[in-house]
Amino acid sequence: MINGLFLVLIASIAFAFTTTEQGPPQPTSAAQRSSGPHEAAAAPLPAARPLRVTVPAIGVDAPLTDLALQDDGHLAAPPETDANLAGWWAHGPSPGTRGTAIIAGHVDIPAGPAVFYNLGALRSGMRIAVLRADGTTARFTIDTINVYDAADFPDDTVYADTGRPELRLITCGGGFDRARRQYKGNVVVSAHLTR
Repeated sequence: MINGLFLVLIASIAFAFTTTEQGPPQPTSAAQRSSGPHEAAAAPLPAARPLRVTVPAIGVDAPLTDLALQDDGHLAAPPETDANLAGWWAHGPSPGTRGTAIIAGHVDIPAGPAVFYNLGALRSGMRIAVLRADGTTARFTIDTINVYDAADFPDDTVYADTGRPELRLITCGGGFDRARRQYKGNVVVSAHLTR
């Protein structure tokens, strides 16, 4: 299991907004609850390396780079040089296989908003697709969008193997601590494979 504190690392790589900017959207309380059953879960796909993630509702179409754990047990963040790059935890399940696959991305980088800036604006029932190296596309339906405080990040809830193919998209959120120059937590989108 990944150490949930890796998200603090991603959260600490935050770049100051001007005092007039409101920052990235945050999930509403309605988004944090599933609006009821959606499509039934699909059968797991064979393992294949993910190449791209798309989230049409917020205009995301991003290549994926492999991410690994650092010596301290935290997941390394994607490079800050490309605003449209997300990363996949390459030692975990690949998106579409049984288990919980993790894709992380920056909310902002020195140049401005980044790939997952609008993650908090998603809603239950919206779609995510992951193009895979075997030519297939794993399609997911969003169940919930939550924001967690970095100090109380629920590892077991976020990373647990639920017995079906699931996906988590993760970025910084929960408000910005200007004194410490970092986000206070993380936005986590939970989705399940639907075809």
